[in-house]
Amino acid sequence: MIVLDANILLYAYDSGSTLHLRARSWVEQVFSEGEPLGLPWQTVAAFLRVVTNPKLRGDRFTVEAAAAIVDQWLEQPNVRLLAPGDRHWSILRAAMVDGQARGPLVSDAHLAALTMEHGGVLHTTDRDFARFPGLRWMNPLQTTARR
Repeated sequence: MIVLDANILLYAYDSGSTLHLRARSWVEQVFSEGEPLGLPWQTVAAFLRVVTNPKLRGDRFTVEAAAAIVDQWLEQPNVRLLAPGDRHWSILRAAMVDGQARGPLVSDAHLAALTMEHGGVLHTTDRDFARFPGLRWMNPLQTTARR
């Protein structure tokens, strides 16, 4: 299962980003293919928080337009929302300890744990995820797999 970090989606929806075209093409492809695609609630919330914030540079959307984008994602038959399950705390705890995640990196540990719990591969442009042992991740905009 492909698990998405918000940064990929943000690049795909910000036409001013240098990664926009590559990200947009990749996002359109994975949402339309049959491979299972996991959207963590954390990713959805981060996307909405950024694209609706008028104080930030780049393309911004109304709340209605941003919600419509998320609706389109969720209508795809291969997309499922990911939430923590029964094993989440033990995986998150190990990710935090083993990855020395503190402060802002706790959010990364949470996303890593969620990805591992669901047996997915995190797709992100953030190299900080290399710190979490056992996390399978890759940057689809560079197409270099990470383990």
